[in-house]
Amino acid sequence: MMDMTKPNGDLTLRTLAMPADANAAGDIFGGWVMAQMDLSCGIRAAERARGRVVTAAVKEMAFEMPVKIGDTLCIYTDVVKVGRTSMTLKVEAWAQRYLSDRMDKVTDALFVMVALDENGHPKPVPPEA
Repeated sequence: MMDMTKPNGDLTLRTLAMPADANAAGDIFGGWVMAQMDLSCGIRAAERARGRVVTAAVKEMAFEMPVKIGDTLCIYTDVVKVGRTSMTLKVEAWAQRYLSDRMDKVTDALFVMVALDENGHPKPVPPEA
């Protein structure tokens, strides 16, 4: 059973939620959070594939609570499955609340990433080093 009180996976990205990323109420746009999750998957999957990767799919994603201006968004990734050319990553987004140690889980999703060769065609994911 997963622990919902602390993040699962490796911390892959930390970034600050700024006013330009928010609506008039001070809530950060969900699309911005999703983009940070996608960046994190790109970092983690490229390291695992030792090369270029692209996002092929994002499985269901629901926001449990808002991210506010000033929060630090922390993205955790875990490679949960490696296929021939693809990898599935479990991604969790947590908000470290402004000027606080409190961490709240915002959302999670499964991202499917595909390894590409120099011509942009799917290539086998190499074995783990």
